[in-house]
This record gives sequence, structure tokens and C-alpha cells, in this order.
Amino acid sequence: MTEPGLRERKKAKTRRLIQDVALRLFAAQGYDATTVEQIAAEAEVSPSTCFRYYPTKEDLVLSDEYDPTLIAALEKAPLDAGFVGAFRAAIRVGFTTFYREDRERVLERMRLTLTTPALRNRILAANHEISHLFGDVIARRLGIAEDDPRIAIAAGALMGALTAVLERWVADDGRGDLPAMMDSALALLESGLRFEA
Repeated sequence: MTEPGLRERKKAKTRRLIQDVALRLFAAQGYDATTVEQIAAEAEVSPSTCFRYYPTKEDLVLSDEYDPTLIAALEKAPLDAGFVGAFRAAIRVGFTTFYREDRERVLERMRLTLTTPALRNRILAANHEISHLFGDVIARRLGIAEDDPRIAIAAGALMGALTAVLERWVADDGRGDLPAMMDSALALLESGLRFEA
């Protein structure tokens, strides 16, 4: 894998700085009370620079690299354990590193998302899109037509499991190991939803 050049690293650093400032201001002032202009001033960039990196205020919270990384991991995960097993492997590879490096950031972003109506509505739409992306990968890897209803059901079940775990983790104020919780939820799906006492 090629290392990013200086220009790409500077862009990534600016992007990260803007989002860090936004998250800090949202936590201090509230999402609705914080303006993009305040974020830009605090980050020492212009509002147009903010909008170049994050086209909407919602994107300041919702935009991340997790989903593309997870999709890439799902593309490479072994299928010998079925699609849920492949998804479990993809979570281990694609999400665990982000979580270990950015646990507090993940928690703050999810907390904002779940408690801010505009963000909660937007994440529902985003999750629908991500579910379709998961479905596309699953269909392609298994050689099944993308419009097969089983694909939508499978992808929806995966998204439902992850969403339930994230909501529980945030409600518990980030206690617990999120990747392990995700793995347990996916193991439940993989077992055919067999509950053990």
C-alpha cells in the first residue's frame, strides 16, 4: 500500500482538525447552537474550507473513514464461514483499529448522532445506504443477484445488529469493548438467533 504524499497528509490533518474542533464545540455549546463560522474561526480556516471538507454541518459529525474501510475488509474477508462470518472478520479488521485509536471520538460522535434529531434522521438514511453497500458486496461475493430479497434481509440484519450494539454502548457511556460487543451480536446472528441462557 502506498503511503499518502505530503499534500494528502496535510489535507487529512486539516480535515481531522476541523472535525475535532466541531466535536469539541458541539459538546460545549450544543449542536444546534454551534455555527460553521464558529468552527471555522476556532480551527483557523475559512468557512469555505470547512464546507470543502464537510459539505454540510451534519457531515462534521457523520463523516468518517469507517465504512469504506469496513467495505474494503468485507471484500477481502474469507467466505468459508459464510457471509456473517465474513462480516465478523471484516469488523475485526476494519473497525477494531479505528476503535482502539479513536474510542473517545467514536463515542462522542455516536452520542451526538443519537441525541440530535437532525443527525439521527440523517444517520437512518446513511445506514440504509451502507446496508445496500454491504448487500452489494455480499451478493457479488456469493454470486447472487443484487436484487435477490435475501440479500436485503441479510444486509439489514447485519446493520440492525451493529446499530443495536452502538446504541447500547452509547447508553452505557462507552463501557464495554465495542468490537467484542459487535462480535457477540454477529455471533448471535451467525447462530441463527439461538439464545443461550
